[in-house]
Amino acid sequence: MYALIMLKFGQTMEEGTIRKWLKQEGDLVSVGDAVAEVETDKVTMEITSEVSGVLKQIVVPENTSVPVLSTLAYIDETNP
Repeated sequence: MYALIMLKFGQTMEEGTIRKWLKQEGDLVSVGDAVAEVETDKVTMEITSEVSGVLKQIVVPENTSVPVLSTLAYIDETNP
């Protein structure tokens, strides 16, 4: 199981807000697919998947802020 985490988009970034999930639980995800839109104090970016599989569980709901390196969702690589 792969943990999708809140990436650090800048040296001063301490947290980010999930603005929109672009994939939903049960959706197939491929390497490079945009999974979520994240807003920081300076920019809105997309978090992309580094693995292929099924988006198994979304941990952080939309419009929720979490610290950098927090787990956002889990992707099941064994069930692509």
